[in-house]
This record gives sequence, C-alpha cells and structure tokens, in this order.
Amino acid sequence: MIKILLATNNVHKIQELKEMLPDGISVETLKDIHFNKNIPENGVTFHENAYAKANFLFERGFNNVLADDSGLEVDALGGLPGVFSARFAGPECDSVKNMLKLIQLMENVTNRTAKFKTVLCYIHHGQTYYFEGEVEGKIVQHPRGVRGFGYDPVFVPEGFQKTFAEMTPEEKNRISHRRKAIEKFIDFISNKTL
Repeated sequence: MIKILLATNNVHKIQELKEMLPDGISVETLKDIHFNKNIPENGVTFHENAYAKANFLFERGFNNVLADDSGLEVDALGGLPGVFSARFAGPECDSVKNMLKLIQLMENVTNRTAKFKTVLCYIHHGQTYYFEGEVEGKIVQHPRGVRGFGYDPVFVPEGFQKTFAEMTPEEKNRISHRRKAIEKFIDFISNKTL
C-alpha cells in the first residue's frame, strides 16, 4: 500500500482524486495531518503552482506529496482565467462570481473554445514528477446543471452535449482533465518501485 499526501484543502479536488485513485493507494489530506498553514500559490503556470504546493510540504518533512493545479483556459481570452481560475473575480471571490465574470467577458464572443487543464506534481524522496491532463470543449452562454464545481456549469467537453455540471460524477470523472492526469500518475506508480 502506497500512502500519499494531497497538497490541497479544496474538498472538491480531494473528493475527485479519492474517487479516481485505486485501492492500493491510501490518501491523507492536510486536514488528516492537522496542517493548517497557507500554502503559497503564486506561480504563473500550472506547473509552477503544483510544484510550489508539493515542495512546500516536502520542505516541511513530508514525503509522497501529490499536488494538483488546475484551471480553465479560454482561447478568446488569451488563456484566461488560467492559473487565476479560482480567483478570477478577485481575491475575495467564489466560484459563482468567477463564473459570472467569465460569462460577462464572453457575452459577445463567437469563439467559445476552451480547455480545462490539470498538472499534478508528485514529490517522492526529493524526486519531482509531473503528470498532465486536459480536455477541450466550449463555453456555453448560460450556466447549466447543478453538479460539479468551479466552471463546470459553463463548460461542455468536446463530443458531448452536457456541461460537466449536467453530468453525473462518474460521467465527468471518466473524461475529465483530472482523470487524464491521474491515470498517468497511476501508471507511473504501478510501474515504479518506490
């Protein structure tokens, strides 16, 4: 059994990651270890943010740390919100305000293509590994669905008619950017002697 520490307090990410990881991988959260310090997230790329989170915990004596940095990149907005996805509407915002800002910016835009990206950073005994996943799609004009989180109500993945928020968790987790990244991580763990 491999035990990993998830470097996030985001309950939605924790839930999705736990649902995607196989039985042979045990997960600890920051709450489980009573770690309540703020983890810096000031990079300009998903890689930098994922590394900053994982390394912050590694430098404090933790091993087998897995960090996730994810976001939505909208082509017509030059890749925004990108690494600012969680705070797109400002530092004291929430996902509804972020989504409303996105809808407002996209109001008269015809190119609605976008992609969700995930970068996982895994630090094991000082070695750093990255795993990426992305899913392309488009931004709809109005939120649809009640499931998921973040921008899920306005994102329809390519080849589908439903937004992520209209899908069941199982449907979303089969095709999501996070699923694609976690599958690469699982393949790595399965083939590596740790």
